[in-house]
Amino acid sequence: MAASLFGGIGPGSQPREQDGADLQYMPKGMATFAAPVLPQKENVAGLDAALAVLCALAESLGRSSPGCENAVHDLSGLDRANLALIDQTLGEGEVSIICGEDLQAQESVLAGVWRVRQTGPGGSLVRDFIEVGAFPSTVLERAFAGCRNMLAAPATYPMGVFNAPPLISELNDRIPLVGPGVGTHVINLSLLPHTEEDLTFLDGLLGHGPVVVLSRGYGNCRVTTTATRGVWWVRFFTSTDDLILNTIEVTALPEVVRAAPEDIADSRQRLLEILEVYR
Repeated sequence: MAASLFGGIGPGSQPREQDGADLQYMPKGMATFAAPVLPQKENVAGLDAALAVLCALAESLGRSSPGCENAVHDLSGLDRANLALIDQTLGEGEVSIICGEDLQAQESVLAGVWRVRQTGPGGSLVRDFIEVGAFPSTVLERAFAGCRNMLAAPATYPMGVFNAPPLISELNDRIPLVGPGVGTHVINLSLLPHTEEDLTFLDGLLGHGPVVVLSRGYGNCRVTTTATRGVWWVRFFTSTDDLILNTIEVTALPEVVRAAPEDIADSRQRLLEILEVYR
């Protein structure tokens, strides 16, 4: 599992069309659901507030659908014992998120259920809440705030830069199309000829955004926002940190970090089964 956020923490590209095949070099080995170890029914007496939140989460999971707003459940009024039951029930899943210096999110073992915390000076807790949906909207709202809308191609390029210029044109063609219902456009750098200077130049031109996503759902994956609207850098690594797939994705949100509708439906069923123990 990725490190817990709350424990410290051009030409030749391959757009993923709806009727096309997935990239062939996607690492395999999706982790499976592991039911949390929960206290016995007699040991949750007096924790009605936590059970009420968990019941509300199940209802939100049942209402969740693509395109709908995330449900938000505030935890600020809960005492330590009630929070402990929620922490124990939700556990830590495959995806961890850092957004700037003050916002962190951790997917639970239930896909589509995200624990989000905002901190203030000195690490003091400002907000503590749960979002139910494909991805935390609180993070997505910040992902490209204040970013540039297009890439400005320079008049001349540094020595050693050869294949970056056509990729700039390709990106500028796709960026204005980013939005709901538009498929992801993938530039697979692992399949394109390029130099180290090309990658360094693209990295500097795209810039760095505030969001870093660590996921082990499809192997070890690191997804970062750039400072260019709708452009994400997606990298897959082996267990020894060797880069095996390096892509730039132009999209509202990469699929690899999105909780799928069928997984959210499964999460509801699993949570209902957990809650049945305490009825």
